[in-house]
Amino acid sequence: MAITEVAVYAHLSAADIEALGSELDRIRADVERERGTRDANYIRHTIAFQRVLDAAARLTIALSRHRFGWLVGTAGLAVAKSIENMEIGHNVCHGQWDWMNDPEIHSTTWEWDMAGLSSQWRYSHNYRHHVFTNVLGMDDDIGFGVMRVTRDQRWRPYMLLQPLQNLVLAAAFEWGIAIHGMDAERARDTTSEEKAAQAKALIEKIARQTGKDYLLFPALSGRRWRRTLAANLTANALRNVWAYVVIFCGHFPDGAEKFTPAVVERETKSEWYLRQMLGTANFDAGPVLAFLSGHLSHQIEHHLFPDLPSNRYPEIARRVRALCDEYDLPYTTGSLLHQYLLVMRTIHKLALPDRFLTASSDDAPETASERKFNDRNAIDVVDARRLSGRRGLRTALRTAAANATAGIYAHP
Repeated sequence: MAITEVAVYAHLSAADIEALGSELDRIRADVERERGTRDANYIRHTIAFQRVLDAAARLTIALSRHRFGWLVGTAGLAVAKSIENMEIGHNVCHGQWDWMNDPEIHSTTWEWDMAGLSSQWRYSHNYRHHVFTNVLGMDDDIGFGVMRVTRDQRWRPYMLLQPLQNLVLAAAFEWGIAIHGMDAERARDTTSEEKAAQAKALIEKIARQTGKDYLLFPALSGRRWRRTLAANLTANALRNVWAYVVIFCGHFPDGAEKFTPAVVERETKSEWYLRQMLGTANFDAGPVLAFLSGHLSHQIEHHLFPDLPSNRYPEIARRVRALCDEYDLPYTTGSLLHQYLLVMRTIHKLALPDRFLTASSDDAPETASERKFNDRNAIDVVDARRLSGRRGLRTALRTAAANATAGIYAHP
């Protein structure tokens, strides 16, 4: 099964975990103390740039008489929509800029340029996903209810179509997120009237969004309405695929572990920090790629500090990586292509019934638990580590891999 005892899996003592949490609290305090004009200017300039790019792209689409101009305009519109969705909308809705007290750039007032309602998304994402990250039965983002991404999820016959479902989800990602957010809200509503109100609110948002993209802008183009309609459809599809790739690469490659509900019982803040570090993954990115991904190339840092300004994640990442070295914890990252290929391997492999798979839910590449090491008492494992110097999960994983290659049962 998934991880049931995070400390045992991480090979850290309670004192180690609390010390790690204190270090992470210090990082948060430092960023909160330093944030100010530079950060406010960053988000305001980003919003201005995105709006100028959006307008320029739409004008290029409408005025260009050649296919090349249409391609340039459509690509620009897709980039503008991606920036609005990820670096602006996603991060504003996380409350990263609420400290500015700007009524326009605030989590409670921002409505993003996609089908879903930001208010419904905030509950399903900010609460259910970020508080209970990768906890089975509590985090609805584990496969988004349609994908099997861990062997802890029971296989069902329809999952044979998972590779096809994956392609559909990528192309229609904003619609999946919209329905996902509404379902989460309706699940916590207690009356049929409240549930109907959530559905009505989403329908109204969809009507506004589709009316803008597929009726208003094409109508403003006059005789060229078809090229504008095609450009908007293409730009939205490209934005959807990009958002899907970024999100999946941060949550479902090897090393992004899953947990049982038992881990959140009496979970301390420091233990929550550790679970975020073990349950997420980064991908390597320079400044441009990081910006286009909403800085979610730093998914580990985002899950540790979801409400700190995204432009601070690169500097936070240097400190988090140093802590991983100090506590002998893995810092899961790789190229974007590498992480995506790992995700694709998992999605295609887990489309099959378990009897066709070679590993268990304790030691598979995409799923692990403390049982992959041994069944010794947790205190004995931790004490042995402390007596021989700090050797944590990173060393234990290397040892388990070496033993598996040699055909020896893995011991920490």
